[in-house]
Amino acid sequence: MSAPTVSPTHTGTADFATVDTPLGPFTTVVATDGAVLAAGWTAAPEDLRVLVHPTLRPDDLRARTELGSVTAAVTAYHQGDLTAIDTVPVRQQSGEFLAHAWDVLRTVPAGNPISYTAFAARAGRPAATRAAAGACARNAAALFVPCHRVLRTDGTLGGFRWGLPAKRWLLDHESVG
Repeated sequence: MSAPTVSPTHTGTADFATVDTPLGPFTTVVATDGAVLAAGWTAAPEDLRVLVHPTLRPDDLRARTELGSVTAAVTAYHQGDLTAIDTVPVRQQSGEFLAHAWDVLRTVPAGNPISYTAFAARAGRPAATRAAAGACARNAAALFVPCHRVLRTDGTLGGFRWGLPAKRWLLDHESVG
């Protein structure tokens, strides 16, 4: 069972750490309580900080060599433990539908991608395919909120903030696990 998105709490300083992965550097920004605020395949933590909702966005970022269980989960996932990320707490803020949609994304199992239409239906708004796609596009916590597991209805990749080659790698990685 995946961990729910944690309720918002603004912090002035957040920690970040970057680890090497097969897709390149992966940086995670976490609140003082360890909840993931943003994550992605970049070595530039500022690129992630600006993705965090303004009510949660930290004023400062503090570099760490690792973030304990969060870093361990990122490493384990990339090494083949596809469920390692499932229980890591995430904190994102937006409207009611987006917050719910992000929680729903965390229930899409590795190796079983769904379409944007199916995602909209799972989120309780079957006619809101565009809103479902928007939830993927606005997701700041890549990997932990696995928007890469959502495809176009015809099975093609659609978009991904970190590039289509990264999305393809993630889906291939999960299909073998």
